[in-house]
Amino acid sequence: MLAVLYDIHGNLPALEAVLEDARDAGADQYLLGGDYTALGGWPLEVLAVLRELPRAEWIRGNWERWLASRGDVPDVPLLQEAAEWTSEKLDGETIAELSRLPQTTALDGTRFSHGSPISDMRSFLPEPADDEEELIDGATEGRLVFGHTHVQFRRQGPGGVDLVNPGSVGMPFDGDPRAAYALVSGDGELELRRVSYDHEAAAAEVRRRMPGFADDVAERLTTAMPPQQ
Repeated sequence: MLAVLYDIHGNLPALEAVLEDARDAGADQYLLGGDYTALGGWPLEVLAVLRELPRAEWIRGNWERWLASRGDVPDVPLLQEAAEWTSEKLDGETIAELSRLPQTTALDGTRFSHGSPISDMRSFLPEPADDEEELIDGATEGRLVFGHTHVQFRRQGPGGVDLVNPGSVGMPFDGDPRAAYALVSGDGELELRRVSYDHEAAAAEVRRRMPGFADDVAERLTTAMPPQQ
């Protein structure tokens, strides 16, 4: 049984809840889809837990790239401050190691990417869009799994490809604060799952652990919504 975990974002309580649920369901293999540490109060602790997982395959997200190339971080105060704080918590070797992870990988007929096969930023949405053929980029697998938008969904894409976003473990953006992930059985059956954890307590601890931008992060955990533009 494969557990598929994306967008943990340094949220240790959510990660622990998901891993307990996955183990109870029989998971013995893990696909880790990027954005492991930034925007959360437990970057080191999250990495320590992930490194103990058996049979885990890692890919990188945009945050792994950003932390290694700080000039790539968008000129948004929250993102800039989070990148600085997280970089102070992680050593340079760890940052470099995570940035060298592959952008995409294939496993048992499924292509895993952070955003899409062509990008760690551009991704598929719950409703079809005109650029999906471009995002697929000729991938021949029958199922594409991706994250980045923090919205859990599954639907058919061009040519009947199975498009799956398992959602965000640490920071969902679909109005449901429960941690999100997916399980894939040995015969390829996929199940989207949600796991309750004390997100209010996690938000309070984020405010205690992190500097001024913590209020923004904590609000995201309690509302399970992206910031208003």
